Amino acid sequence: MSGTGTHQLSISINGRHENFDVEPRSTLAELLREQAGLTGTKIGCEQGSCGACTILFDGEQVRSCLMFAVQAADSEVWTIEGLASPPPENQTSPTPLAGLPELAEAFKRNHALQCGFCTPGQLMTATALLSS
Repeated sequence: MSGTGTHQLSISINGRHENFDVEPRSTLAELLREQAGLTGTKIGCEQGSCGACTILFDGEQVRSCLMFAVQAADSEVWTIEGLASPPPENQTSPTPLAGLPELAEAFKRNHALQCGFCTPGQLMTATALLSS
C-alpha cells in the first residue's frame, strides 16, 4: 500500500501488462472503465445479476462488478475490447478466442443484440462457453 491509501498492482489486460494505483474499495469493473479506459465492460446492476460486466479472469468468466480491483493483482484479464481487436505487438499471451467477429455476426444475424448495453457481457459469456 502506498502512502496515499492506494494499492499498486500489475495486471495483464488483453495480453498487455499494465500497472495501476487503486483504492482498496475500487471494483475491477471501475478499474477497467475508469483507469484502463476499456468502456466495453458495462456496469449495470452492481450486484452480479445482469452480466453486463462479464470478463474473462484467468480463463474463467466473472462479474467484474463483484471483484475488488486488488483481487486481480498478477492475474490475466480479457475484456470485449481485447477479443475484438487485433493483438498488440507486445502481447504476452494468446487471445482466448479469435472467433469473436463470427460470434458477433451470429448474434446480429439472429437478432440477439437488443439495445447493445449488455451485448459485450453476452459475448464474453458466450466466449467463455465456447472456450470450455
